[in-house]
Amino acid sequence: MDEVWKRAEIDSPCVKLCVVHPEARICVGCYRSIDEISGWSRLSPEQRRSIMAELPARASVLTKRRGGRMARQSGAE
Repeated sequence: MDEVWKRAEIDSPCVKLCVVHPEARICVGCYRSIDEISGWSRLSPEQRRSIMAELPARASVLTKRRGGRMARQSGAE
């Protein structure tokens, strides 16, 4: 492999499941915002590391339960 084209940079967290959550406004695949996705190639390694460190916490925003049937039943009492 040609070593000239190898770059030592942080890989993208993209998992090719590109759908933006309508309320959270982040991608449900990689948890980045639209601005982060579109500007990823222009970010410094430090900026990328910072975003990558935040992504696990963002995942919990999308997995929170909003109540559902049990919440409605307990609230009706």
